Amino acid sequence: MPWPGPAAHKHARGRLGVVSGRLHQTGAARLAARAGLRMGAGLVKVLCPPDATAVLAGALEAVMVQPFHGPEDLRREAEPMDAVVIGPAAGVDEATVFNLAALERTGAALVVDADALSVFEGRADMLFQSLDRDDVLTPHEGEFERLFPGFLKSGREAAAVEAARRAGCVVLLKGPQTLVASPDGRLRSNPNGSPWLATAGSGDVLAGMIGGLVAQRMDSFDAASAACWMHAQAAEEFGPGLIAEDLPGLLPGVLRGLRRD
Repeated sequence: MPWPGPAAHKHARGRLGVVSGRLHQTGAARLAARAGLRMGAGLVKVLCPPDATAVLAGALEAVMVQPFHGPEDLRREAEPMDAVVIGPAAGVDEATVFNLAALERTGAALVVDADALSVFEGRADMLFQSLDRDDVLTPHEGEFERLFPGFLKSGREAAAVEAARRAGCVVLLKGPQTLVASPDGRLRSNPNGSPWLATAGSGDVLAGMIGGLVAQRMDSFDAASAACWMHAQAAEEFGPGLIAEDLPGLLPGVLRGLRRD
């Protein structure tokens, strides 16, 4: 875990960007951003279309808000980031395709989730060409099938390993037993899946958690593995009635437990 030392400051602890959707689609980015901040990223900034600025600015405090005007502007704003999350409620449209291509040129590690996965159905090679081994894909089985049609017929474990090799990056395949696969063939199975995570927005929180750890220069395979375990641990500790908004506030307790250990 990337615990801060006594000389730590916010920029040394990593900078995370989260790309928001439009005016009526900001909640997912807010969830991801708060989760990334709770995981220890020193600076978190939501990058948004101009029409979403007022909504986001009125709902966030420690998380910064920065509007962008098109893909090239997004690239400039994301250039200082160590990691960027793209996909939660980003929109299944060409704007998301162009935005991801712009982020590819920043050098930031990418956590690609939700709409930024589904938009590449039928043209997955275009996505894979934009990725490197530090990036992370976080599909549930439906999104996985859109990117890797037929892979699941060989079983989830074999499918995850082959998907990571094909994409050239880390693949986190969500489910009751979430799998994390590395392009070098390593595979981890998460032992503590929680049924309380079956609620809208929980995947957005997980994407932000991974981004928060990767922004702190944690190895992407380890970051995805650790975030997956902590995500489920937080949900299990809360139990019935959990909603996604609860999860970021539960993370300090899980982190304290790990710190003591």
